[in-house]
Amino acid sequence: MSQSGEVIDQYLAAVASALEALSDQERPLVREAAILFARTILSGRLVHVFGTGHSRMAVEEVFPRYGSFPGFHPIVELSMTYHNQVVGANGQRQAMFLENVQGFGAILWRNFATDPADALLAISTSGSSAVTVDVALEAKRLGMPVVALTSRAHAQTTPARHESGLKLHEVADLVIDNHTVAGDAAVWIEGLETPVAPLSSVTSCVVVNLIKAEVARLLVAAGTAPKVLTAACHLGETRAQTLFEETYDDYRRRIGVLYR
Repeated sequence: MSQSGEVIDQYLAAVASALEALSDQERPLVREAAILFARTILSGRLVHVFGTGHSRMAVEEVFPRYGSFPGFHPIVELSMTYHNQVVGANGQRQAMFLENVQGFGAILWRNFATDPADALLAISTSGSSAVTVDVALEAKRLGMPVVALTSRAHAQTTPARHESGLKLHEVADLVIDNHTVAGDAAVWIEGLETPVAPLSSVTSCVVVNLIKAEVARLLVAAGTAPKVLTAACHLGETRAQTLFEETYDDYRRRIGVLYR
């Protein structure tokens, strides 16, 4: 039987290996994405962020979150992400079925007045979700550049589910690999035929925070410092609360362009 320390070490080693690969291989792509997104935000437009299932975690990590700022527009479809009941109403089976409905992209983007100056960050570790591919394809049709956050290793082992036969990395203009192993889960235990403990929750959130930090630096360098959701320990309770309100007001103002 595997010992506790062994499986803990196995997961920590997998995380460390993935983060090392991110550092070694993805830095130029992170910077390229950040330049694109900073340009979008400086133009008064929005960086849309979309993901279904557990990719929702990385979407919400972008904004709203301590240390995050307006300019990013998180799009989360509850029918494909709010499945914590697992079975019954709003269950996992329904969510997984809906993730592969064709034609969803056009329906989603009809809700917003987009512009080619917008950009999309599409997140899917498998890269095979029909809905995410569909949203990315429609964004490109509307003139938006598309950045994908995915796992090439995982995508190679997963069949395409979009009717085009394409996976997310084949649609995007820029692809950032989160370096999750095929199948996502990284810990093998003696006596258990399947691995446990997925990596993508860690690595995808790391990537979006790398992008966020570089975008913030570029905005400051351009003379347009963003309003950042900040804990009271940095500025004091009063100033932090004021900044929260100002940040939300700024976000409300920015997303107004989507409803004209």
